[in-house]
Amino acid sequence: MANKMLDAGTLTLPWTSVDGRARKRASIDGTVLMVTMALALFGLIMVFSASAVVAGSRFQDPIYFLKRHLAWLGFGFLLLQITARVDYMVWKRLAVPVLGLTAILLVLVLIPSLGVMAKGARRWIRLGPVSIQPAEMVKLAAVLYMALYLTKREGKLTDFASGFLPPLIVTGMLAGLVLLQPDLGTVVVVGAVAYAMLFLGGARVSHLFSVVPVALAAVAVLVWRSPYRLQRLMTFLDPGKDPTGAGFQVNQSFLAFGSGGAFGVGLGEGQQKLFFLPEAHTDFVLALVGEELGLAGTAAIIALFGILVFRGFQIAGRAREPFGRHLAYGITLLIGFQALTNAGVATGLLPTKGLTLPLVSYGGSSLLVTLTAIGILLSISRDRQGGRQVGRHGLGRSATA
Repeated sequence: MANKMLDAGTLTLPWTSVDGRARKRASIDGTVLMVTMALALFGLIMVFSASAVVAGSRFQDPIYFLKRHLAWLGFGFLLLQITARVDYMVWKRLAVPVLGLTAILLVLVLIPSLGVMAKGARRWIRLGPVSIQPAEMVKLAAVLYMALYLTKREGKLTDFASGFLPPLIVTGMLAGLVLLQPDLGTVVVVGAVAYAMLFLGGARVSHLFSVVPVALAAVAVLVWRSPYRLQRLMTFLDPGKDPTGAGFQVNQSFLAFGSGGAFGVGLGEGQQKLFFLPEAHTDFVLALVGEELGLAGTAAIIALFGILVFRGFQIAGRAREPFGRHLAYGITLLIGFQALTNAGVATGLLPTKGLTLPLVSYGGSSLLVTLTAIGILLSISRDRQGGRQVGRHGLGRSATA
């Protein structure tokens, strides 16, 4: 009965029993919600601290960025509430349409009359007073598509041509559109998430390894043919070579972390945000956390992301529906990879990329996509089976068996 109702397009939840009698509705994962709210509040405070001086100088309004961030955050939590309450199986039917819509937006953003050029990249589409960034939507669209594909091809990924290759072609086409903006950071994150989802979905290790040289060669060509990317790579290898030029941003980030020490100079007392550290409220907000709240504050942020990732994998492992399992893995990997990449850039462990710290950095499109994804994860957390453990090939077994 439940399957028939689901096929008919209703919002029948997957935790309805097979005999048609609804069991007691499971609650959402409170830990994920609390961690999300803590990171969002942390971000709200740090965005204001990082942007007040710049906003006052540029817009004569110290709370300019704070007001906009708060508005995006409010709308994002509304989307979280909606997606957390809606049966996540709806996304199984919407995965392909969302993928198609995202591809259309990626094409539209490249049209000069529609796409907004800023800082050498064409990544935004202006809709009245706000701008949206389609590249942020690519991340969730790719995860939805991969979850759908892995569900339909579960157990059949061992064939290279018909099982392993098709999702790589689709994500590769999306990556190509994103690269035209250009935005290599998003491509790297989407590629890494798709790769990890294929691994968890049961793809052959030999097939996975065969892709690595091709991917590395493609990245090498993209870096070699792009002067600014090559410059970023050289700066990464030797940050001190040009501290006032190409290495200015990362060196200022180092100074911020170094000044903070164990417990920081105090909230609001940081000096690097005073026109020294560029993009202190976006890509390098973690550096400001390190300066004002020290190692303790930085460790707290990393720990919160660690808890979020851990709980996300638990939700995936307990999901009853294969689509929910793959989708939960994908959302968790997406947030975890992006947070890890942002932290790596801020600390000089990775070359500079234009990626925000999820839930913490300023950025409307990033906030909306992340909170929507977490809402879907919370919906999946309702559909759980206690004690179920899921292996790499998607085979479940009871912990008490």
